[in-house]
Amino acid sequence: MRPQLSIIMENTLSVISLRSLLSDIVPGIEVASYPSLQSYEESNPGFTAHFFVSESIAFHNPEFFKQVMSRTIVITSGAGSSFVQSGFRTIDTTQSEQHIVRSLMQIHHMGHPQGHHATMQQIDSEKTEAMPIQLSARERDVLALLVKGYINKEIADKLNISIATVIFHRNNISEKLNTRSLGRLTVYAVLNNIVALADL
Repeated sequence: MRPQLSIIMENTLSVISLRSLLSDIVPGIEVASYPSLQSYEESNPGFTAHFFVSESIAFHNPEFFKQVMSRTIVITSGAGSSFVQSGFRTIDTTQSEQHIVRSLMQIHHMGHPQGHHATMQQIDSEKTEAMPIQLSARERDVLALLVKGYINKEIADKLNISIATVIFHRNNISEKLNTRSLGRLTVYAVLNNIVALADL
């Protein structure tokens, strides 16, 4: 069996969102979800590369998650300082989408420092070859500034183009990548070397 990412949380909407982000960041890996630790254990899933768990599940099952602490990320609603102080990695869901994506990508990068982009290419090579997404040089410039947090006027000023042209490029980018989500655009920009994770 191949390793999987396991999401263990009660909130279905949170699971759907997290699954979507993880599938973008680590394409080709199985992402499984469970409403409880008991359902995870009953499914006998094999090796889990990383656990993404809600605060309440981590809190109510400390003996299990302490044994796999290095592979556990606790999804918190706020700073989650008690989990941080206990040595767990956390992701605060009250932060912006871009901040959450950056946190997920940093966790992935720490585990795969040399294979971040290469892993995506290797796992998803057939898909990439079948449907290459080509952004123009100017679209790449606009995207880089966009994911760094610049607004339309600032992008226009930096690139010496009109705001209407920035909006035109943003629309083209969104159409080509089939998303308006800043988080998904950030994932695409990092995985395709348009911006460095450290620059976000």
